[in-house]
Amino acid sequence: MNKKLMIGLAFLLMAIILFSPVSGMIASAENVPTAFAKTSKAAILLDKDTGTVVFEKNTSEHLPIASMVKIMTLSLAFDEIEKREIPLDTIVTASENAASMGGSQAFLDANADYRLDELLKSIVVASANDSCVAVAEYLYGSVDAFVAEMNSRAAECGMTDTVFVNCTGLPKDGQYSCAKDVAVMFNKLIGHEKFFEYAKVWMYDFEHPNGRITELTNTNKLIRFYDGCDGGKTGYTDAARSCIAVTAKRGDTRLICVTIGAENSKTRNSEVSEMLNYGFSNYKTVYAVRKGDEIGEFKVNNGKTDTVKAVAAADVTAFIKSGEKCEIELCPQINNLRAPIKVGDTVGSVMVKINGAEYASVDALSDSACLKRGYLDVVDEFISNW
Repeated sequence: MNKKLMIGLAFLLMAIILFSPVSGMIASAENVPTAFAKTSKAAILLDKDTGTVVFEKNTSEHLPIASMVKIMTLSLAFDEIEKREIPLDTIVTASENAASMGGSQAFLDANADYRLDELLKSIVVASANDSCVAVAEYLYGSVDAFVAEMNSRAAECGMTDTVFVNCTGLPKDGQYSCAKDVAVMFNKLIGHEKFFEYAKVWMYDFEHPNGRITELTNTNKLIRFYDGCDGGKTGYTDAARSCIAVTAKRGDTRLICVTIGAENSKTRNSEVSEMLNYGFSNYKTVYAVRKGDEIGEFKVNNGKTDTVKAVAAADVTAFIKSGEKCEIELCPQINNLRAPIKVGDTVGSVMVKINGAEYASVDALSDSACLKRGYLDVVDEFISNW
């Protein structure tokens, strides 16, 4: 091979290296989160416990969210039922206004009586607009008053990019939200265990007082087809397109995923599944301390016993990348304790450090009681020692 030919081949090889894509880099690029939610207008994937965001796209953009409005409707309803201690078998009369709702519905009969829990169940499972209105009117006297409270709760939760004008999500001017706000209110909703009880139902018969049956099917297909998905709320209108907020749990990790404005339900479910898969494959939840874990035994002054045991008041979790170092240190900061002390009294706190840095603080509670020493206790102790 002559010298000129060798030089020419060398330049050709250099050009190939410099200007041709490298297969390894392309494979890596395909795995980064920026490739997610391609058709959706907005999306977010986050850890439920810590709020750590794994992926986000246009999370503050004001968009119609269709029936995902019902997330706040349900959250407010569960809050009020628990606060007022309203029995779930309470009878609610469906007004003509409630029975006149269009769209997704349980087909309530006007002026007919229904159990409160059956109405709530129909909202969670089948996104029933008529049941939403019936519950709103029962709890607050009117839909307008209920919606005003929805907006008040949104403000309390820091949902600055959300305005509600009805409790159903049916199209109406002036109503909007965004992906991050939907995630906030959905996180609040899934704090109610009753929601999960209803959300796992795939199909059931909704019975009316006259014996008529309406067969209701869950609008969230992912509870059946995605491993770990145990709750969600879907939505669709021509303006909002396909929307969903879902939660799934694997092991100790619970993720929340929201997508708004996907092309259709099939694409929406595929994009959500892809995001959840990424989250579960690349991150994990680690418990730094669990509620009720013993922190230690600490000295008590002037007590019938010398010490009390302290336990953590709440869980503290860390959301970390798989394989990432996570060294946990618990540093109790206990008060100068004096009897009497009751079980459940706050006796100090526990600073949780992760990899040497302060991460979170949780209250330390007494796990045992300690009565105050009296005169006879002092005498008995003196005699025993003597």
